[in-house]
Amino acid sequence: MFPDLLSYSWIAWLVIVVAAVVLELLSLNLVFIMIAAGSLVGGLGTWLLGWPWELQVVCAAILSALLVFFIRPLLYRMLVRGRPRELTNVDALAGMEARATGRFTDGTGFARLDNGETWTARLDASHAHDPVAVGDRLVVVAIKGATAVVAPLPTGATAPGPSGDRS
Repeated sequence: MFPDLLSYSWIAWLVIVVAAVVLELLSLNLVFIMIAAGSLVGGLGTWLLGWPWELQVVCAAILSALLVFFIRPLLYRMLVRGRPRELTNVDALAGMEARATGRFTDGTGFARLDNGETWTARLDASHAHDPVAVGDRLVVVAIKGATAVVAPLPTGATAPGPSGDRS
């Protein structure tokens, strides 16, 4: 009277594959596409061969794990090869121009960066004795902890870009 539900397990495999593809489209990290491939080949493929559902699940899990741990890193490296590393957070602050918001005493003061942030600033060692007045233009050389290491920017000059050349 009731149909054998295991004979319709191919529908479950297709649902898993479609759900994993949708999740991959949302995340774009190549994990769910590997799970989809493992479910398609390992789960649906073994169902077509007539293997029991326990073996289908084991094959899908093993194939998915192998794809995630061995094929995904290779694909990911191929995708990001040749693309320059995007600087973020404090790494992106080096080379940014700033303006002194207070008089520097003993090489320490405050600087307002061009992105609007105000940082405690310390003059670079090569400029430690240079006078810095309120409103002087500076360039961020590095970030050390919560302190921006800055150097005075000559009048009319612009800060060097990420490649080191002046623009």
